Amino acid sequence: MHDVIVVGGSFAGQSAAMQLARARQRVLLIDAGQPRNRFAEAAHGFLGQDGRSPAAIMRDASKQLLAYPAAEIVRGKIATVERGQGRFTVMGEDGERFAARRLILATGVSDELPPIAGLRERWGETVLHCPYCHGYEVCDQNLGIIANNPFSAHQAAMIPDWGKATYFTQDLYEPDADEAALLARRGVAIERTPVVELLGDAPALRAVRLADGRTVEVAAIFTAPVTRQSSPLAAQLGCAMEDGPSGPFIKVDQWGKTSIDGVFAAGDAAAPMHNGTMASAAGVLAGVAAHQSLFM
Repeated sequence: MHDVIVVGGSFAGQSAAMQLARARQRVLLIDAGQPRNRFAEAAHGFLGQDGRSPAAIMRDASKQLLAYPAAEIVRGKIATVERGQGRFTVMGEDGERFAARRLILATGVSDELPPIAGLRERWGETVLHCPYCHGYEVCDQNLGIIANNPFSAHQAAMIPDWGKATYFTQDLYEPDADEAALLARRGVAIERTPVVELLGDAPALRAVRLADGRTVEVAAIFTAPVTRQSSPLAAQLGCAMEDGPSGPFIKVDQWGKTSIDGVFAAGDAAAPMHNGTMASAAGVLAGVAAHQSLFM
């Protein structure tokens, strides 16, 4: 039996596992190999890693983690978890079972994109979710914001620092008076006719087509996808959840402790804001907290 099992091997999971391995705890990292950031060519704004692909960063992280004798990595997807007799037992889709005294969920979220023709095949390339992560790479061009939640107008107000911005309300998320005033001060154009199609040779983007047949030239689109938990484990355990701007996330304290004793969570699955650096930092906290819970 392991001391801690970490489910999920991206920024949060590997950061958690590293703390535990350095504390000489028997830690098992289980990773399905389907990180949310797999659609992005490069990670940006990550100290010391700017411009590298997420996959390359994680390959190096795994190599460094496995240099510690207490660490082990298994590739596979966990389907179920059971709690009892002072342990957590997880079972993979292949039927293999693993047990540990503590559990860290770094299982991430999945993105549900607006149902617009041509959008999905450009996701991570010219259709983007975070201007801090990708805005610099598309700067000084015509940029669009496709509204997908009540916070979309706030996102639109940020975009002029990267390029000329048009806010497409989709006839769903009309800015209120304060938001409209802010967008006007920022020079953001507002288009109320819905976008129905993205145009150009994907993944490149030339323009969007509106429902009335008009086209608007844009080189990149920002939109906030709806997020869903990528794994059923938190629900199976009965972890308390909170509602975030893009979807539900696992409720944790400042150390990543969930509402279930012995279960910790970190990364996009347990935060309302999603960013690689913040996911890694949350993983560090969860790893430290899981370790200390073993002897407190």
